[in-house]
Amino acid sequence: MLKLRQIRRLKLAKIGHNVRFCSTNAQRHIRNIGILAHIDAGKTTTTERMLFYAGKTRALGEVHHGNTVTDFLQQERERGITICSSAVSFNWKEHRINLLDTPGHIDFTMEVEQSLSAVDGTVVILDASAGVEAQTTTVWGQTERHALPRLVFVNKMDRGDADFVACLNDLRKKLGANPVALQYPIHDKSGFTGMIDLVQQKQLTFDKTNQGRSYRIQPVESKYEDILKKHRNELIDALSGVDDALAEVIIANDSLESVELQIVLEAIRRSCIERKIIPVLLGSAYKNTGVQPLLDAVLNYLPAPFERNKIYDCFGNDFVGKVFKVMHDKQRGPLSLVRVHRGVLKKNSRVTTSKGGAEQITRIYDPLADEYVETNQIGEGDIGVCSGLKHTVTGDILVSSMSSLKSAQKRLMESLKKETPNPDDEQDEDVEILKSALSLEPKIPDAVYFCSIEPPSQAYQQSLDTALKQIQREDPSLRVHYDENTAQTVLGGMGELHLDIIKSRLLTEYKIEADLGPLQIAYKETINAPMRETVVLAKEIAGTKQNVTIELTVQNIKESKHPEIFRLDTSKEAAEALSAVRPRILKLVRKGALAALSRGPRLGCPVIDAQIILHAITTGRGTADSFIMAAAGQCVHKILQNSDSGLLEPIMELQIIAPQERISVILGDLGRRRAIINDVRPKGEQNKVIEALAPLSELTGYSSTIRTISSGTASLILTPHSYASMTLQDETRAIQKAQGLL
Repeated sequence: MLKLRQIRRLKLAKIGHNVRFCSTNAQRHIRNIGILAHIDAGKTTTTERMLFYAGKTRALGEVHHGNTVTDFLQQERERGITICSSAVSFNWKEHRINLLDTPGHIDFTMEVEQSLSAVDGTVVILDASAGVEAQTTTVWGQTERHALPRLVFVNKMDRGDADFVACLNDLRKKLGANPVALQYPIHDKSGFTGMIDLVQQKQLTFDKTNQGRSYRIQPVESKYEDILKKHRNELIDALSGVDDALAEVIIANDSLESVELQIVLEAIRRSCIERKIIPVLLGSAYKNTGVQPLLDAVLNYLPAPFERNKIYDCFGNDFVGKVFKVMHDKQRGPLSLVRVHRGVLKKNSRVTTSKGGAEQITRIYDPLADEYVETNQIGEGDIGVCSGLKHTVTGDILVSSMSSLKSAQKRLMESLKKETPNPDDEQDEDVEILKSALSLEPKIPDAVYFCSIEPPSQAYQQSLDTALKQIQREDPSLRVHYDENTAQTVLGGMGELHLDIIKSRLLTEYKIEADLGPLQIAYKETINAPMRETVVLAKEIAGTKQNVTIELTVQNIKESKHPEIFRLDTSKEAAEALSAVRPRILKLVRKGALAALSRGPRLGCPVIDAQIILHAITTGRGTADSFIMAAAGQCVHKILQNSDSGLLEPIMELQIIAPQERISVILGDLGRRRAIINDVRPKGEQNKVIEALAPLSELTGYSSTIRTISSGTASLILTPHSYASMTLQDETRAIQKAQGLL
């Protein structure tokens, strides 16, 4: 069954052309791209140069000056980092480019995930002196999940320790990519001066007197001809290995050197869109070098909207779009960034969400970060900003009507059945595929920290609740819930910085001076040994007798051959009894049992890696659904209370870059924090990189500690890695600390 599902999912991308009605001409001149990178690799600086050279801005913004277009939040300008994804649109050589500048910090990885659902290709930026870093690996994995074509821009080539070849090797070794260099750097005594374009076989030199607006394209100097020949042949050879059309031309000509430019360009484009290669370019955005060729590469090699998202072809000419981000503006209210997949979204039109809610589009704007220029419509394949969507949230599908959605689903189902005929008993499988295809929701990562939040006085409680609701609508990775046991509002976040930013935004944007309680670790709980239990509940409610007898086993899923969290006992005796139970009853038992896993016996944390097995259930006539669910939940709770359970603590992956003379002090400090050192390797001439795993409970405030013990010379990246079991001593200490006893 799993294999069949995978086959169908692959074929979903191919069947859309059977039901395609609309023209693709307008979309040929649109590119929707995302800029991704590790912290400080130069995403925002590169975006600023793109806007400047495209004529969208009149002056170059700088991150350290706090005057960039895309980093418009006060917190972004104060800290010099990107917190929220922002969209900008500009024209380049008769094309419209919609660009999403994304955060590089792991605490805001949800912003990246939202943006990737709206783009057709990405530009991944590397620091030429650092290569592939921790967050680079994270965002690369996100592009893999979305099957997005990628370009790589090796930035900061002006630095003395820049190493273009090492970056190519990093892409191969650390990311398993197939990088193909389209340019090669030129250095002289003064440093980085330009590049050789291996595709056009020209030399590019940028003018430093006019902020890089102009650059010279000239024949390659004789002293660089050997470099050109060597790397050009490597480029053609690499392309011929993945593109059959180019390979045929080379075989016919019996030469790597006589291939026409247009044939090479087409081979690069095909191979990039099919994700067989990663075209690599280089430059220095801060030094205004290499950005215009990067923009040309976006047009030449990344796909137009009609070349992707074939699943939406089943809508024909009917409108369908996706909300990939929600923002709040003081004057305009909630603003929704919408990617139009098919049809046209017009001002004052009415739309319906895939959940059935009706919405009115009051105004439409061209995206330019926090500046809004009103327009009348968003065309097919384009991105725009809409006001008036009061109830729509991130991930919602917008359609012209519910009948349009049902017709599209019917067309897609018919195409799917023609492609892969299947028996009637597999209809549920098809419905699941269709649901996931047309109603994709972003995967929200688990919080690693949580804390209580209190308003400055009770008079601010309603304002605080409204503000948190608005911020959560913008940022789904923020978890907000009310804890009945403590009568407090609790926030869950991706890290210390994440929660600190939330507090800062409440003050600056909503004028609420909220108090955050001490940070608590988001532990998980698990069951170590299987336990079987029977619960009998009998009660009279409103004159009706309620009777349920249920028998369940809860065990660690790692000990089971079956991957399901909830399953039925397959033994002969149990199977015969359960076959007579109505499916509705089984669904109620499943719902109640799984709900009980949300709160474990140790600290009230979610229980993971648990599997529930239903052996038997009998219900009296007229027993209410809620009573059946309650019985299942009580049975699971009873098992968890009496079983051998334990806490799991979050483990973080650390990457520390520090001068060699500070390494021994840092390693000694990590040893006291229960860290496991995976690697210590040189980086450049004077620095070293430490890669380690350590419990999150030992790392609270560690960014300040590492600055202190290294005299401000070390940099730290923390990334969630996994959950691990704890010793009895550490578990006891964690429970006492969570209960305020330490």
